[in-house]
Amino acid sequence: MNLEECITETLASSGELDGLWEAIVVPTTIKDELLYHAALSLAVRPRLSFTTTALHGLLLLHGPPGTGKTTLARGLAQQLAAVNGTDVRLLDVNPHGLMSADHGRSQQHVQQLMDEVIPGRADDKKLTVVVLDEVESMAVARSEAALSANPVDVHRATDAVLTSLDRNTRRYPHIVTVATSNFTRGLDAAFLSRADRAIEIGLPSTEALLAILRDTLAGYADAFPDLKKLGSSAELPEVAKQMAGMDGRTARKLVAMAAAGRLETAMNPGALTPADLLGAATAHRQSGLINHGTA
Repeated sequence: MNLEECITETLASSGELDGLWEAIVVPTTIKDELLYHAALSLAVRPRLSFTTTALHGLLLLHGPPGTGKTTLARGLAQQLAAVNGTDVRLLDVNPHGLMSADHGRSQQHVQQLMDEVIPGRADDKKLTVVVLDEVESMAVARSEAALSANPVDVHRATDAVLTSLDRNTRRYPHIVTVATSNFTRGLDAAFLSRADRAIEIGLPSTEALLAILRDTLAGYADAFPDLKKLGSSAELPEVAKQMAGMDGRTARKLVAMAAAGRLETAMNPGALTPADLLGAATAHRQSGLINHGTA
């Protein structure tokens, strides 16, 4: 297995991260908390010892699927580039690719990734954000290991993550790691204790859903100008009420759901009406697919 295939590198200066931070509609306090803790970590860890700060450079975003955790984590690189006045590297890791059914392989993969691959990519001292998406796949709660098929490997893989976090925080203070999790109860307690800050991102409020809906319609209006008027309709707040319980990803798909409701709007989404949106929101609610999950 080539571990390089489990990691994707992007520079903030490339433009590929543009708009990610702004696309996620969450309370400003959440974005501020993430950015400020990351900035603090990068400012303090190179200057003070770990024994003084106990900072691991690890931030955890947790909450239901579809709430924007991964997008925010990726967008953080661009925000740090702006506040530091320097380019920032983003390393996206797919932890699922590290797990193996072969005895001992998961531990070896995790250890190699954390101790060799990531440091090797960041050995030029450029500020680096590492994103570990759905980290519960590689930092499994060891207290639950008896329930798994290979509890020994669970212990070893989690041990490898913890050991590497402890080592890397001292050796590479220019690296900040952002982990995301849909299921914090599946995370090892020692991993959770190493997080400098755990930030919960819950389901959008009605006001946030309305903002997401309007933003999505504005995006569609670039190709279908007739939707500009729909985006300012006084009936949209009622649509947002019917969207209660949706995650952000599903909320953005509501316009497509509504457009697929009639052949006319499927062929020309610009013909959408408030009634189409309301009908799609109501139908989705009645389907029972509303997200009520918790981290």
